[in-house]
Amino acid sequence: MNTQRPWLANYPSGVPAEIDHSEFSSVVAVLESTCERFRSRPAFANMGRQLSYDDLDRLSRQFAAFLSGELGLQRGDRIALMMPNVLQYPIAIFGALRAGLTVVNTNPMYTPRELKHQLVDSGAAAIVVLDNFAATVAEVLPETPVKHVITTGLGDLLSFPKSLIMNLVVKYIKKLVPPYHIERQIRFSDALARGAQQTFRRVELSHDDIAFLQYTGGTTGVAKGAMLTHGNLVANMQQASSWIGVNAKLGEEVIITALPLYHIFALTANGLVFMKFGGLNYLITNPRDMPGFVKELSSVRFTAITGVNTLFNGLLNTPGFEKIDFSRLHLTLGGGMAVQRAVAERWKKVTGVTLVEAYGLTETSPAACMNPLTLPEYNGSIGLPISSTEVSIQDDNGNLLPIGETGELCVRGPQVMKGYWKRPEETAKILTDNGWLHTGDIARMDENGYVYVVDRKKDMILVSGFNVYPNEIEDVVAAHPGVLEVAAIGIPDDKSGEAVKIVVVRKDPALTADDLRQHCKTNLTGYKQPRHIEFRDSLPKSNVGKILRRELRDTQKTSA
Repeated sequence: MNTQRPWLANYPSGVPAEIDHSEFSSVVAVLESTCERFRSRPAFANMGRQLSYDDLDRLSRQFAAFLSGELGLQRGDRIALMMPNVLQYPIAIFGALRAGLTVVNTNPMYTPRELKHQLVDSGAAAIVVLDNFAATVAEVLPETPVKHVITTGLGDLLSFPKSLIMNLVVKYIKKLVPPYHIERQIRFSDALARGAQQTFRRVELSHDDIAFLQYTGGTTGVAKGAMLTHGNLVANMQQASSWIGVNAKLGEEVIITALPLYHIFALTANGLVFMKFGGLNYLITNPRDMPGFVKELSSVRFTAITGVNTLFNGLLNTPGFEKIDFSRLHLTLGGGMAVQRAVAERWKKVTGVTLVEAYGLTETSPAACMNPLTLPEYNGSIGLPISSTEVSIQDDNGNLLPIGETGELCVRGPQVMKGYWKRPEETAKILTDNGWLHTGDIARMDENGYVYVVDRKKDMILVSGFNVYPNEIEDVVAAHPGVLEVAAIGIPDDKSGEAVKIVVVRKDPALTADDLRQHCKTNLTGYKQPRHIEFRDSLPKSNVGKILRRELRDTQKTSA
């Protein structure tokens, strides 16, 4: 089947079977080309301020000069970025990459425990953090290798006096900045100003340099850093843009970026691919405020939007969304989690545009399969393997299965990660010597090359597009002195696709669900926290004592 490639016959007109990922030596080379070509065009917008590609070029160069010149960071050093979607983010990403550094994207909602693990595991030498989350950094800083902390306020890159007013309101009226103390912290605006006085020295990067350590959950209960090289990202940019570029207009696209840039989907699809097109990324800082989000959308004549099923469903159920002008919208791309048919059909009815589903993983940078953008309506498939990508369906012994049979979905292509950071054993579990990445998803392929995901082999739980691994949840819950045993599973949820449920055997008879919720709130970021808690006298186990999560899922009553 891997030699037949039935999907090629069904590629949209203009989409090549193979892409040329040698065209650009690095993500930075793509940035430089784009900034030169679209210098006067707007690149990023947020809260009323726009940055042109000329601004992005200048400011990212200044930040790069500061990192390498004043801080002395060397090629290959890691820098963590801990921010929501604000203008500082793309400047920091591209500045760090231009300095030859490896970016460690960090969820700003992480608890101290989660943040400490990521900073220690990555060996991050520096971190850029929004003030709102700096207290978490301050709490763990002495236990990490971080030497330099760069802080920034929500309004720092907005025009004066809006910048000052925004920061005052956030800190003193809304009280969204918990007090913190970090010695010798550097303000982001000062870093840019000081970088302007430094000499920027261009770093020659190759496909083999690691661009991002993109952390994803692990079967061992701790997050692992997927090593995504410049070659991986350039390949995926070329793959996705050859697919999307059939409909896109260079220098004219306006894409709504509501998913956070620290998530691989938004990072590549929005931050990189639409940057390559010379498009305008409209950054949404707080998409959870749906009325505010809809209000922003009402003022933007956008051409594209990406998101997860929960985001689209939330918009459809927010008053006023149906009144938005969708006349320029031509692309709606859903990924990160399964798109529900009811949501897709309603989206088409309201906007007139098909919600096209794509499939990817952190380990594939992320795109692996995508439906044609000309799709007339939702089809329940994750699409066709994209250019320069092979997909196979394999049995448990690694044998290729024929068309129509169900097995594990495996992916091979230039976008597949180099491996997990400092975890060769974990890498060997999913990446074979001949390049096949085992996704853990159970799927089938039809005779036209369309792939359908039917189940998940792994115990991973997918909450609104974010991976949650049962081992991590169980480790946290088991640390509560009132718990004897615990199992974490995913159960269906109308809003988030799946929700976390824990089944607990008490050690302390007085232990309550509220006790556990509070304990989890302290140690787990929001989407990982159990929505459902059930107490039992015992848990199902195998003959060697392994807790049988699948049996719990199969017999699940979703009430809690």
